[in-house]
Amino acid sequence: MNIKSQKDFFAGLMFMTVGGGFAWGATGYTVGQSSRMGPGYFPLLLGVVLALMGAFILFESLVVDTEDGEKIGSIAWKPLGYIIGSNLAFGILLGGLPSIGVPAMGLIVAIFALVFIASAAGDEYSVKEVTILSVVLAILSYLAFIKLLKLQFQVWPSFIVN
Repeated sequence: MNIKSQKDFFAGLMFMTVGGGFAWGATGYTVGQSSRMGPGYFPLLLGVVLALMGAFILFESLVVDTEDGEKIGSIAWKPLGYIIGSNLAFGILLGGLPSIGVPAMGLIVAIFALVFIASAAGDEYSVKEVTILSVVLAILSYLAFIKLLKLQFQVWPSFIVN
């Protein structure tokens, strides 16, 4: 069989792999029933839907003709590094890394770091726009997670609060 769209083929393959992994991982939890859902119900359902969507995209890549085969270009390493780095920085700043002595800096600092690092992945970078986005996301995250959902996150670094 001939691949007619490389981009769609590999995107469908990725969706099927990730969806299958989530569905398989969710079976380790109690799934429950639709009327009484367990903690594994939503990840299982989401994984199955993602895998089915990937199968559809993969099938379409083998059937639908494209002009040039939609070849895959080179991997954009710089944006990929910034996005992965921003997520790692968010996790480390939010919870700290006690094994090497890095204290938790809190939700607000973690969101600012996430937005500033991830914004460097794009072609255009405006400090003013990134700062405004950081402030808006920090305020909305504080309202959603701390005030409305009452989650127990450290909001500020301990040296500021104490």
